[in-house]
Amino acid sequence: MTYTSLSLTLIFVLIPLLLSKTLKLGLEKDTLIATIRSIIQLLAVGYILKFVFDAQSYSYIFLMIALMILVATLNARKKGKGIKGITWKIALTLIVVECVTQGVLLGFNIVPSTAQYIIPISGMMIGNSMVLSVLFLNRFTSEIASHQNEIELILSLGGTPKQAIHRQLMNAIKASMIPTIESQKTIGLVQLPGMMSGQIIGGADPIQAVQFQLLIIFALLTAATLSSIMIGFLSYPALFNERMQILETK
Repeated sequence: MTYTSLSLTLIFVLIPLLLSKTLKLGLEKDTLIATIRSIIQLLAVGYILKFVFDAQSYSYIFLMIALMILVATLNARKKGKGIKGITWKIALTLIVVECVTQGVLLGFNIVPSTAQYIIPISGMMIGNSMVLSVLFLNRFTSEIASHQNEIELILSLGGTPKQAIHRQLMNAIKASMIPTIESQKTIGLVQLPGMMSGQIIGGADPIQAVQFQLLIIFALLTAATLSSIMIGFLSYPALFNERMQILETK
């Protein structure tokens, strides 16, 4: 693709801008900011990845993954501001997800231990875990706010914090995992996933592309499960004080 061809794709930006202006949605500024940021960020990452791929240094690979985890953590923690220590809990969750998924893939020689494989797969795992963390925290805080009287009643009757919040915790975990599970049910029928589509466009054999995509969706399922469960069980104790009273989360 040439830069001329790429510039023509800005038509896809003009359409929502015109519709937003016509319908007075007020999204023009956000759309422009998102477009400019995506161009700058992706071009910058492209040049950085080219350098890392050429260098084939594990130090650079580690730094790239660390940067991904840092940015994902800072973004996800916004939804859990009222939970004490949420930053390190999200970071720990992302690190565990990364170690488990890459440990399986590299430990069993499923993929080569090169930057071209490690970094893109890590980006997908960390990005998915970040989204799942945001979904979980958003649902969890909402569940707590809407069932606070019920939680306090269980505590007043002698229930432990874990017993008092168990239902809300399980509901939030399940709700955050549903999008991943549902998307896998229709994968290939409703949509061709990004990695598979990219390989096919690049000229890869469709069967080979499918095999790599299956690898990714299976790993994403583990990432989703670990993310929701770890964030949940690391977060709920911080919602109570030493007297087993529930704290304000917002």
